[in-house]
Amino acid sequence: MNRDRRDRLRDAAIEVLAEAGGRGLTHRAVDAAAGVPAGTAKNYFPTRDALLAAVAERCAELYGEVPRPAPADRVGLAAMLRTLLENVAGPGRARMLAYLELRAEAARRPALAVVLDAVAAADFTAFEQAQRAAGLPVTPERAAAVTLALHAAVPHLLAGGPGTLAAAGLDDLGRFVRSLLDTVYGPPPAA
Repeated sequence: MNRDRRDRLRDAAIEVLAEAGGRGLTHRAVDAAAGVPAGTAKNYFPTRDALLAAVAERCAELYGEVPRPAPADRVGLAAMLRTLLENVAGPGRARMLAYLELRAEAARRPALAVVLDAVAAADFTAFEQAQRAAGLPVTPERAAAVTLALHAAVPHLLAGGPGTLAAAGLDDLGRFVRSLLDTVYGPPPAA
C-alpha cells in the first residue's frame, strides 16, 4: 500500500475526529477530508476498529515528533513542559482532540485501549526520565503527580474557557509549570 496515501488518510481521520467527534468518524468522512475517491479509506482500514487503531498510531507518531530537548536542569524541564502544553493549545490541538475522542472510544473497545495504554505508559516513563535529567529528587509518585497534572490540563487547554484557564493557572503556562514543580518538589533552592 502507498505509505503517503495511508498517512494522508490517517491525518484526515485525525481532523475528522477532532472536528466531528467519534460519531462523525466514518470512512466516507475520511475520504472526503483526504480528497480521495470514495472507498479509499475502507481499502486501507477495512473496519471501524482498524480506522480507530490507525488514528491512535498516527496520534502517537505525531506526538513523538514534538520537540522535547532533554532538560539539564529545573529551568530546562519547565521550558520543555511549557512547550508541550503550548503545542496542545496550538499546532497539536487537532491531534489532542482526536486523542481524547480515542480515549472515550477505548472505554468500549479493549483493543484500542491496548494501543492507547502503550502511549500513556510511555508518557509516564518519558516525563519521569525528564525529571531525573533535570536533577530533581524523583520518586515514582512525584513523577506520576507531574504527569497526571499535565494530562489533566489538556482538556482545559483544548476547551479554552478563560474562566477555567485562569482558575487553573493555565492562562500563563510558564507560571503553571513552575507552580506545579514547586508544589511537587518544593521551591528551587535560592541561588
